[in-house]
Amino acid sequence: MLNATWIETFTVLAEEGHFTRAAERLNMTQPGVSQHLRKLEQQLGQALIAQDGKSFTLTPAGETVRDLGLSRRAEERALREAITCDDPDVGELRIACSGSFAMLFYPRAIEMMRDAPGLAIHVEAAPQARILSGVLDGRFDLGVIGEDSRHPRIEAQHIGREELCLVLPKAVGGQVDFEGLETLGLVAHPDVHRYADDLFPANFPGSFTGADRLRVRSYVNQIGQIPAPVAEGVGYTLLPRSGLAAFPLADRVVIARLPAPQYQELWSISRRGRTASARLKRILGLIEDLAATLD
Repeated sequence: MLNATWIETFTVLAEEGHFTRAAERLNMTQPGVSQHLRKLEQQLGQALIAQDGKSFTLTPAGETVRDLGLSRRAEERALREAITCDDPDVGELRIACSGSFAMLFYPRAIEMMRDAPGLAIHVEAAPQARILSGVLDGRFDLGVIGEDSRHPRIEAQHIGREELCLVLPKAVGGQVDFEGLETLGLVAHPDVHRYADDLFPANFPGSFTGADRLRVRSYVNQIGQIPAPVAEGVGYTLLPRSGLAAFPLADRVVIARLPAPQYQELWSISRRGRTASARLKRILGLIEDLAATLD
C-alpha cells in the first residue's frame, strides 16, 4: 500500500512547485520533503519529477500521483463532512478569492473563528485561473471570481459588483486629466494593466493608447502595500474598491470622480452537485453581504 504521508507531501510539492515553499506549508524541513519524494519514487519504481537546476517539472507518473493525492484529499474532506454533524460553527472551509477581496473578507472570517472555536477558515488570495481549477479539483470549497466561468462542473452565482477605482494622492483632489496621471506615474501591480484597459478607454478617450504605454513609477505585488506610495504622493494606482477596505491610510488618498465609472462583476463558485454544508452556506451569506457593500 502506498504511504499516504508521502503522497500528501508530494501533492503539496506539486502544488507549490518549490521545495522550500512546500516545506514551509507542511511545517517540515526541505531535506524531509526530499526524503519523502525519494521514498515514494522508490516505492513506485518511477521518477516523479524532472529537475532542471533549482526548478522541476512533473513527469507523467508525477502528474498521475498528484491527481491521486488531490482526489484522496477531496474524498477525505467529503468523508469528514459526511460523519460530522452539520454545525455551522464546526469544521473546515477553504475559500479562494482575489487579494483585494481577501482584505475585505478575512477580518470578518477572523471574527467568525473567534466566536466559533471549532471553525477553521483557510483563505487564499489567488489568480482567477487558480481559483477555478482549485474549486474543480476540491482544493477550495468556495471561490469568488470576476466573471461567470460557464464551466459545466461549476455552480456560479452572481453576488454583486464592485467599482474599479482610480486612486489618487489626497493633495491631487478627486479630479485629474490623463496628462496629470502620466505626470504622477502609475503604481503598478499584477492586475493593474487589466484594470487600466477596462477603466481608461471610457474615461480618457483619445489620450489613453493602451496599458502597456502607461508611465510606471513603481511596482508592488503585495495587495496591502499597493496604495501606500499613493498615500505618500508617489503616483496613482487602480484597484477594486475592496482593495482599499482595510488600508490604514485611507484618509490620505482619494478616489477620482470619473464620468464613466466601470465595475467588476463578482461571482461565487462551487463545484456543481456538491451539497453545501451549513458552514458553507453561512460563509456564502457573509460574502454576499460584503459584496453588496461594494456597489
